[in-house]
Amino acid sequence: GDSCQNDAGMVVDMRPLNRIRSFNAETGVLEADAGTLLCDIIAHAAPYGFFPAVVPGTQFVTLGGAIANDVHGKNHHRRGTFGCHVEAVTLLRSDGRTYRCSPSDNIRLFGATIGGMGLTGLILSASIKLMRVPSLDITEKVTRFRDLGEFFDLAEAADQANEYAVAWIDQLAGGHGRGRGLLFTGNHAEHGSHAAAHAGSRLSVPAQPPFNVLNRPFLTVFNAAYRWKKGKSPVPRQVGYQGFFFPLDGVRDWNRLYGPRGLFQHQSVVPEANARRAVPALLEAARRAGQGSFLTVLKRFGDVRSPALLSFPRPGYTLTLDFPNRGKRTLRLLAELDRITVEAGGAVNPYKDARMGSEIFAASFPHWQRLEALRDPAFLSSFWTRTAMRLEIERGRAEAAE
Repeated sequence: GDSCQNDAGMVVDMRPLNRIRSFNAETGVLEADAGTLLCDIIAHAAPYGFFPAVVPGTQFVTLGGAIANDVHGKNHHRRGTFGCHVEAVTLLRSDGRTYRCSPSDNIRLFGATIGGMGLTGLILSASIKLMRVPSLDITEKVTRFRDLGEFFDLAEAADQANEYAVAWIDQLAGGHGRGRGLLFTGNHAEHGSHAAAHAGSRLSVPAQPPFNVLNRPFLTVFNAAYRWKKGKSPVPRQVGYQGFFFPLDGVRDWNRLYGPRGLFQHQSVVPEANARRAVPALLEAARRAGQGSFLTVLKRFGDVRSPALLSFPRPGYTLTLDFPNRGKRTLRLLAELDRITVEAGGAVNPYKDARMGSEIFAASFPHWQRLEALRDPAFLSSFWTRTAMRLEIERGRAEAAE
């Protein structure tokens, strides 16, 4: 996406600022520089029996990035977003002043910075509260489901019984297999490792293929093999945390497999009341377009509210689809997925977006002007220029015409 890109200016890389400043092994509160990677936070806290309350699909996200995108994980139904566990943020704005933002200090700026896509200023450091866990290992159970109806029947009970829950969908399956998939549930194992595993990649894609390797024939075979291998035993088993939370981190430069034109990711969330209609419609639109998604993930969001002004997760079901970039053909499909989502009362994720129109953004985030009011005037992104600033121009024209 382009929410962290700035075609009209500069981008600041905060990764050199990566010091863990303090950690309280009694309370689990950790303070670190904004450039500290999640994998380093895990490695530091794990021996004391702590783990981040929310982790996204990669451990190579920075602390500042996790806050600015208000990332979510497989346990939103219990823990909400990353922002729910932020105690305080130190923010540098273009007026040269440093602001301490928390639920009691600079409250409005605190809410705007969480999920604010870096638009409120430069996050220098933050304090977060980790959760106590019996071990890093996960007791994982894999349950097959025949179709989406069966998944929806399983989902709420799975959330109530487990810390983590996520489903994989065989997006290319048709006929009687349409909507089939695997439901992964997990909890931290009572007895297991307290030492973080090495965060490096075991495999890599050394060169850029001249074409998309993840084509439809490959995906059809891969999906069948994956479903058989992962779903062959319903018995719970103990697995390492990296394979459970961060499977793609094991393959460096995996995105190269999509070919030189790269990929688009579309993530939507629709209200629970409309999910049984909207989710099948989204999958069917992709199937009709002949577009295969390598990773098709379906999760249930809970009702834990984020302190963020703008936050993508909200109660309902979220579907993530990855498509190779085939130019206008893919853009037409993504526009159709946008339409289905907003007509169902849902939202499209801006943090992973590279082409959303301003009207879709406004429909997804009707209170976007609250963030614009607190945006640092010296900070802008390609995404904000493409969406919010265009809405501002259109609003100005409408007012001038009155």
